[in-house]
Amino acid sequence: MKSTRKIPVIGDGTWTTIIPFALITSCFALWGFANDITTPLVKAFSKIFRMSVTEGTLVQVAFYGGYFAMAFPAAMFIRRYSYKAGVMLGLGLYALGAFLFFPAKMTGDYYPFLFAYFILTCGLSFLETSCNPYILSMGPEETATRRLNLAQAFNPIGALSGMYIAMEFIQRRLNPLDTVERAQLSDSEFEAVRNSDLSILIAPYLIIGIVILCMLILIRLTKMPKNGDNSGKIDFVPTLKRILAVPRYREGVFTQFFYVGAQIMCWTFIIQYGTHLFMDMGMPEQAAEVRSQQFNIAAMAVFCVSRFVCTFLLRFFNSGLLLRTLGIGAALFTIGVMFFQNIWGMYCIVGVSACMSLMFPTIYGIALNGLGEDAKFGAAGLIMAILGGSILPPLQASIIDQHELWGMPAVNLSFVLPFICFVVVICYGHRSFRRKWS
Repeated sequence: MKSTRKIPVIGDGTWTTIIPFALITSCFALWGFANDITTPLVKAFSKIFRMSVTEGTLVQVAFYGGYFAMAFPAAMFIRRYSYKAGVMLGLGLYALGAFLFFPAKMTGDYYPFLFAYFILTCGLSFLETSCNPYILSMGPEETATRRLNLAQAFNPIGALSGMYIAMEFIQRRLNPLDTVERAQLSDSEFEAVRNSDLSILIAPYLIIGIVILCMLILIRLTKMPKNGDNSGKIDFVPTLKRILAVPRYREGVFTQFFYVGAQIMCWTFIIQYGTHLFMDMGMPEQAAEVRSQQFNIAAMAVFCVSRFVCTFLLRFFNSGLLLRTLGIGAALFTIGVMFFQNIWGMYCIVGVSACMSLMFPTIYGIALNGLGEDAKFGAAGLIMAILGGSILPPLQASIIDQHELWGMPAVNLSFVLPFICFVVVICYGHRSFRRKWS
């Protein structure tokens, strides 16, 4: 079933569109910051609260669970009101979640932080559900995927900032006691170290909360293009049935689930992977963690450059073909991550990031192509697919906690999960390229 509806074009190429386009594009950087200041903190939380890797990944469960929980409510909200209202509510929840880090720190407990992350990512869910289709609608449909790739190219810029701040202002400043030494502390000593580390950890979140409030005020004061459909009518069940009848969309949601899972696994467990490798080379634990984060930043820098390159290549090559090609590259690099037990494994993880750069916005654009006004609800399904970042990392963490499997480091073999995810991406890219939508 192919929809004949067109995405409403609300852009006219003048400053009335360019300024809103720039403001909405800046939101891509803001949620990139939130995603990638958080990813390295799985390891930090595990140390601060003396937990296993699996318990530490509850951060990711809470983080991406918020995306899942709010995606369809966000879609209904923007259908009832407007994209601008969705963006503003998203920014408000983002700021609230960031400010909740202070009372979480005062409790000295792990679980209030999970609640703060959940509220923060409810805001991110509103932002992504609003901003992605908003960008798609700001111009001709034939260039929508390229336009979204351009906007998404600013996401890794924010992500790089988040990674850098996590490394320089959190990881380097935490108490240098390693995991083993922390386990030997008395309760009073542990509490003093924990409280000091938490004070360091929450500071960047409080600052970004203030930045988000400023952005909220700026967007509130700016005249933004209105939705193409102002009826505000919400036909949830008929719309859901209609979009799920489109194979391109249905399979796109499935593929996005696995892609996001792969992305979060690669960017989260590069810290565990590198820490294991560099400690085997004789580094102390904290130095190994910082060195691993440097590779993580390098991976994100490569991801950022590759995003701009791939956006340029989309002018000349079919999006499905590029998706399939980069999926094959990512799968091959992941095999290297599994079987190299030296620095080449780290280089392969960086290579995976280069291949991942195209994937999210391209899957998104292919899946929403031709959905017209239904793209507002379709966007929610694709944002819900971010749940893959909540479900799959704990599975990988449970493998890592085995320490060794079949004579190999478990952290290496755990990357079989991202490999499987990239196979799914390859299949979707191939079907898109061949137009095999039965």
